[in-house]
Amino acid sequence: MYRALAFFEQEERNVQQSLTSSDLPSWVNFPDVERVEWLNKTVRQMWPYICQFVEKLLRETIEPAVKGANSHLSTFCFSKIDMGDKPLRINGVKVYTENVDKRQIIMDLQISFVGNTEIDVDVKRYYCKAGIKSIQLHGVLRVVMEPLLGDMPLVGALSLFFLKKPLLEINWTGLTNILDIPGLNGFSDSLIQDIIYSYLVLPNRITIPLVGDIELAQLRFPMPKGVLRIHFLEAQDLEGKDKFLGGLIKGKSDPYGVLQIGNQLFQSKTVKESLHPKWNEVYEALVYEHSGQHLEIELFDEDPDKDDFLGSLMIDMTELHKEQKVDEWFDLEEVSSGKLHLKLEWLSLLSTPEKMDQVLRSVRADRSLANDGLSSALLVVYLDSAKNLPSDRFNFNHDVLKQASVYKSLKSGKKTSSEPSPYVYFTVGNKSFESKIRYKTNEPMWEEAFSFLVHNPRRQELEVEVKDDKHKCTLGNLTVPLSGLLEEEDMTFTQQFSLRNSGPSSTLKLKLALRVLCLEKQTSASDQLSSVQVRKASEVKPTVPSQRLSASESPLPPAYTTPTPPMEASTHSLHRREERKEEPSTSNLSTTISNSQKHLPHKDSMASLASDISLPFATQELQQRLRQLQNGSAPSPYPLGEIQLTVRHSSQRNKLIVVVHACRNLIAFTKDGSDPFVRVYLLPDKSRTGRRKTSTIKKTLNPVYDQTFEFSVSMVELHRRTLDIAVKNGGSILSKHRGLLGKVIVDLSGEDISKGWTQW
Repeated sequence: MYRALAFFEQEERNVQQSLTSSDLPSWVNFPDVERVEWLNKTVRQMWPYICQFVEKLLRETIEPAVKGANSHLSTFCFSKIDMGDKPLRINGVKVYTENVDKRQIIMDLQISFVGNTEIDVDVKRYYCKAGIKSIQLHGVLRVVMEPLLGDMPLVGALSLFFLKKPLLEINWTGLTNILDIPGLNGFSDSLIQDIIYSYLVLPNRITIPLVGDIELAQLRFPMPKGVLRIHFLEAQDLEGKDKFLGGLIKGKSDPYGVLQIGNQLFQSKTVKESLHPKWNEVYEALVYEHSGQHLEIELFDEDPDKDDFLGSLMIDMTELHKEQKVDEWFDLEEVSSGKLHLKLEWLSLLSTPEKMDQVLRSVRADRSLANDGLSSALLVVYLDSAKNLPSDRFNFNHDVLKQASVYKSLKSGKKTSSEPSPYVYFTVGNKSFESKIRYKTNEPMWEEAFSFLVHNPRRQELEVEVKDDKHKCTLGNLTVPLSGLLEEEDMTFTQQFSLRNSGPSSTLKLKLALRVLCLEKQTSASDQLSSVQVRKASEVKPTVPSQRLSASESPLPPAYTTPTPPMEASTHSLHRREERKEEPSTSNLSTTISNSQKHLPHKDSMASLASDISLPFATQELQQRLRQLQNGSAPSPYPLGEIQLTVRHSSQRNKLIVVVHACRNLIAFTKDGSDPFVRVYLLPDKSRTGRRKTSTIKKTLNPVYDQTFEFSVSMVELHRRTLDIAVKNGGSILSKHRGLLGKVIVDLSGEDISKGWTQW
């Protein structure tokens, strides 16, 4: 891998020496995702000091918090903290220039950390020692700099968060010792990950103020950009996965859908024995960042053992935000057949109470007395702090005291700790949230935010209960009618509320904001065509057997006259360079085109490319390349282009390592080029978690990625697996410029992958 990277860097230096800046194409000077080796060199230089900061954070912040979280951990301490000498690496940076507020800068950092970390912990009370041997972290970290100022330091604050859960792997030592400690039998690797996600994954974020007068709460807990209402309606022509008589008879499927936006996950009901299921379900998801986020949908066939994959879909939230309303059939990806009917509505957040009655009528909340149904408003609750919570045993709420553990202590005469461990329980309708616990304090500071989708704010209330986790009793409660927010300026107010059934001066400080959910684009799909190009079932003509034509014999047919091809026929092939020598190749790289066709006009690839993208510019370019190939004037024998890969297996870590270096001579989807990205599967796993994807490089036919992906697989299992690598155009699902640029199948059974290889 390092040799390949060094080769690319040397080639880049040679090109820059021989060409002036004006001679280079724009994607070299201004790529969408930029390589930032200067930043990696800076991080490498700063790494020892970053490690010092992490050690200080662990000892001064994390260690006291762990000690106070559980009485069994009162002797917890870090005995060794070594972050290792391998610094975090930034594989690329994307800076957003469209749909961004003028007073902010938004950038995405593709980070990768494979550290030889050693962190040891000691719980002396139980003579327990455990630790972390290594950590791996891979994900996209968003950095938001806002507000931009006219004075130094020019930026008011930094906000850091992951748009979706990063890939995190922790190699533990002595984990079983921790599980033996009383009260920690629920401790697990996933629990630690969930704790990290609760601080760093959207909508959670870390905000670092750079000047003193910035309103930190507004930056840490910004209002969502909008709400996406998803009508998950029906599907057609799904694959039949249930088979009988040893696979001789194909049956039907039991399909269900999994939908995800950020860390919000929805699962539909299962429709039994159907290839044309109807769900007719509606979900509502908060969208905090429409740039860079996607609605991801996967369909599965429910089985008793392992559910089968039925197709997937990924919709760019930026395009959806522009469209506002979409009602379309979408072709499912990664499968030979199947399409999904969705109705998607972008709901804007308005602080105008005049719109409330109109929205209530549209969701029929004005007629129904129920508290569930489609939402008409969004309530955001900012929990700030509490003061003078009851700490003396005589100030506890005696209405619920008899149910509390402290009551038994009082009756027995035992000494009780006076300081409560409070948390707050919020409820609106059928939805509830709990705040974090603040240990041993009667004046806790939370600084947390919670969002509720509200059916009818004219009737519903926010119920608040302050509880004591230590004594298992209520410290006070209050009720806030949401109708009062409609009368407030900007439908927002901040107040120090007096608690009922609490101490004489116990208060809770809350900030409440209500926003009306409004569909601003009211035109129907029939009134205005969207940019979605979908092949309807009625438009697909029956398959007519015909003799295949070469590029020189017939023009390419338009897509709507082309039947949907099976999976084998619709794959395009990127070719590996033929070795000039007669020795066996260093890899066994197979493509979907046979060897006898590699230097002939690629009729199957040409036809399938046309049926897949249906773009005149792309098909004309392919025809031109094929004609050049026929008359011997082609610059390359591979009309769809090439991809450079490094493939290696690490037996020590049981990992398959795939490095996607670059592509060259790809087909241009438009006159501006293509927006290619690379998708990698280790077959037969085609689940969401098994998918790896590079960044999208805009407007280029020769993208450079240099991105590394890993798959957990043993050497024995590896010989039964296959790499499926596809190069795709990164247009959104709402764009007609999406499609497959080419595909490579890498057979891993015939070689010693542990030695590794790098080649086109």
